[in-house]
Amino acid sequence: MTTADLPGAAGRGAARPGAGAVGRVPRPATAALRRVPAALGRGLRAVRWYVTTVMGDHDYARYAAHRRRVHPDAPVVSEKEFWRRRWAEQDADPAARCC
Repeated sequence: MTTADLPGAAGRGAARPGAGAVGRVPRPATAALRRVPAALGRGLRAVRWYVTTVMGDHDYARYAAHRRRVHPDAPVVSEKEFWRRRWAEQDADPAARCC
């Protein structure tokens, strides 16, 4: 007795014609390959954003935008002066950082 002889087997796909993988043409992987450059670009942009954020590259721009938005009458110091003050503050209070 085979599985095709069992009652209800035809409904489960055991004896249906074309139910197996024989004669099936595999789909080309070109669609997946087309997405690789876009995904790689997104990944590289995310890594770049993370590294520049951790290193503080955007801190002055964020500071200047805050000063202009919240304190429009107050002057915005130059970027050089901003970093000088920031480093002096870190040197004055080394307990505020991990290393």
